[in-house]
Amino acid sequence: MNYLAHILLSGNDRRLEVGNFIGDFVKGTDYEQYPKRIKEGILLHRAIDSFTDNHPVFLETVDMLLPDFGRYSGIMADMFYDYLLASQFEKYSNGRSLKKFTRRFYSSLLLNYPWLPKQVKGFMVHFITSDRLGEYATYSGLYKTLSIMERYKTDAIKPGHSLYFLENNEEKLREQFDRFMPEVIKFSEEKLK
Repeated sequence: MNYLAHILLSGNDRRLEVGNFIGDFVKGTDYEQYPKRIKEGILLHRAIDSFTDNHPVFLETVDMLLPDFGRYSGIMADMFYDYLLASQFEKYSNGRSLKKFTRRFYSSLLLNYPWLPKQVKGFMVHFITSDRLGEYATYSGLYKTLSIMERYKTDAIKPGHSLYFLENNEEKLREQFDRFMPEVIKFSEEKLK
């Protein structure tokens, strides 16, 4: 799962959301230096990643992407799933609007700024001002995100080809996502208890 899904799967606890958001940037036992709820969010992030990476539907999606995206199939599955979530956000968020949800989360980031890893602080302003989470809901927004990834992570991610693939396979991807999402929501709710 990518950013938007991780945040949504945190319930309504601001610090848990922040912890879940920064999970990829906190390595090993470094999570122990964080306040309790942020620490729990980091651990929830890890649990969600493990659940996702081993889920048969997610693996079905990765297999579908493999011929086009090779070893980046998992990353592309995460990105496509965030697009699918954002474009039907109210369906999976108990009717909350994506705009209100993202605005609230951006304020959570600002309120917890001292706890953000250095790398997150480095992109946070652009992340908020460009409404990166809200942008996932459109092809053009997803293209912008993939272009950033291509520039800073790997040129193996081809934004144009990725959107071409999504456009031609969105129905199948959405069917897979709609089977997967209720299960990861249930898993996260159980973890939060």
